[in-house]
Amino acid sequence: MAGDHSRSLGKGSAAPGPVPEGVIRLYSMRFCPFAQRTRLVLRAKGISHEVININLKNKPDWFFEKNPFGLVPVLETSKGQLIYESPITCEYLDEAFPGKKLMPSDPYERAFQKMLLEHFSKITPIVFKYFVAVKDGQDASALKAEISEKFGKLEEILSKRNTVFYGGDSISMLDYMIWPWFERLEPFQLKDSLSHTPKLQRWMEAMKEDPAVKATMTDPQTFKDYLQLYLKNSPEACDYGL
Repeated sequence: MAGDHSRSLGKGSAAPGPVPEGVIRLYSMRFCPFAQRTRLVLRAKGISHEVININLKNKPDWFFEKNPFGLVPVLETSKGQLIYESPITCEYLDEAFPGKKLMPSDPYERAFQKMLLEHFSKITPIVFKYFVAVKDGQDASALKAEISEKFGKLEEILSKRNTVFYGGDSISMLDYMIWPWFERLEPFQLKDSLSHTPKLQRWMEAMKEDPAVKATMTDPQTFKDYLQLYLKNSPEACDYGL
């Protein structure tokens, strides 16, 4: 049952038992970019964990006891503590577990990453809106221009800082927080929106070399096929390809 690529639990499934000592549990969904943030941090920090996938198109009733919003990611500890909302789960893992700290130690740098994340959180709904508009044959040029403009701002920051990653010369929290959407640019038909952002392109190439990124990556064609099912509200979407 537990694993990144395990079948999802849906309505009528039995709630999983308590979390074993020495392990943290992640409630996830294989294709969810928000849950991928948490999966990236778990792997980057080498945290011993188990994954339980949830069928987001056919949610089990017991899952609302884990998160009243009914969304992934959710972390559960062996003490039964529950943590949800992707930035909160990632920050919790960084603070609660030893190993490399992904958040900067400098208070301004930490604030800077949180402000950038706030900016980025405005991009994610536009990306999905753009994809749906294109699929429905609507004119999506204004949305695309807005996305390109926002990517331009991200490009500017890398230029000003003159670093490969957003936190400097090695990957930090913000890099992992925004990566899942860049990984999906091809299936969202937005790859060419990076044509004028050489620093962002270099950042993407460097991110692809990271072991946590490699371990959580989804093949673009698989993601495209999943999206088709997801947009049809198919209960089979979350388990596509298993």
